[in-house]
Amino acid sequence: MQHRHSQRISLFVLLTAGLLVVPPTASLHAKSFFEDGFLGLTQEEVHAKLGIPHAIRSRKSALRVFSYYSPKDWKKYFSKLVSPQNGEDVYTYSRNGVQVRYSFVYKPDFREAVDFPTLHVKRVEVEFTPSIPLKAVPALVREFNPSIGSKDPAFRSNLWVLLFKGPPSKEAELVVEQWDKEDGDWSLAYQLFSVNGLPNYLTVNSSIDRLEFTVQSLSRIHQIGRHTHEPMVNPYSPEFAQRPPEPPKPKKSIPVPVYAE
Repeated sequence: MQHRHSQRISLFVLLTAGLLVVPPTASLHAKSFFEDGFLGLTQEEVHAKLGIPHAIRSRKSALRVFSYYSPKDWKKYFSKLVSPQNGEDVYTYSRNGVQVRYSFVYKPDFREAVDFPTLHVKRVEVEFTPSIPLKAVPALVREFNPSIGSKDPAFRSNLWVLLFKGPPSKEAELVVEQWDKEDGDWSLAYQLFSVNGLPNYLTVNSSIDRLEFTVQSLSRIHQIGRHTHEPMVNPYSPEFAQRPPEPPKPKKSIPVPVYAE
């Protein structure tokens, strides 16, 4: 009897120890909306995946002006001065001689009737210092996996290239800001920006400074973005890389003055 009793105690201790080391259920079942692995995750799930942020930043205005804080200072003081979603988690890495900085932008889940609702990733900004060519992005950002079909949805403006990837997700409406978001088909979109502007004749060597993982609607672009989004050949397709070089620009003739005889 005593031996059987000791066995029960040992089994109880083992089970209890196992419960102590099993991660929380949320981290076991963390799942993003799309294949990027980030959009839709909660802030806690981001921290479980990447660790404690290297810094926290907050935007001073609608422009790209930020204040950066250490996680300790943010938690102790600055987080009490602004809304929780105004703090963006920042992770900075050095890859192939390039500084690659990830910033996670969150949106509260307003379905929760609590003072501090759960924060979900609505956008991931990846900044490069110095700027890099389009062809270098996949090697520096492993979560960036663009399609390679020449006819896959791709658009451009004078400042950015926009690429869609994969099927829409109904769940992604959670992080969309538009009031009529239920009317859109929300998909994973990669948007690549150039602060100095993109050349008219884009190549794989054209430079960009920032990549964003976003949730956008292809149907909305066809409806309301046709004047701002110029369709283009997917820049990561073989057909784009095989295009002929840019034709030389015609030389302007120098006017010859005519003198009175």
